[in-house]
Amino acid sequence: MQYLLLIYANEAEFAAMDPAAMATMTNEYGEFTKGIIQGGQFKAGDRLKPSSTATTVRVRKGKTVTTDGPFAETREQLGGYYLIEAKHLDEAIEIAARIPGARHGSIEVRPIWPTMG
Repeated sequence: MQYLLLIYANEAEFAAMDPAAMATMTNEYGEFTKGIIQGGQFKAGDRLKPSSTATTVRVRKGKTVTTDGPFAETREQLGGYYLIEAKHLDEAIEIAARIPGARHGSIEVRPIWPTMG
């Protein structure tokens, strides 16, 4: 089964991180990613640009309306994701707990609906 691991963190805290801590975290992400690739669980993953670059799209009564920024103001913002293959939720949670960002923010684990067709 596939799971989407959504990585949330406080962008202001992340931006204030000292360069040495940032380099360490970047290396940790690289090692984590290599591990899930080698383990056959990695499907996709990317870091996202800051939420200030987001555009929210809504369609109301047939009209498309866009708003700069994220959908809602929150303490933590979506910063990236991994799409993984796991045997079950417990395995997905174990993988999510190894994501370096779990120590500073939170990881949402969401199962993917199988594609119809």
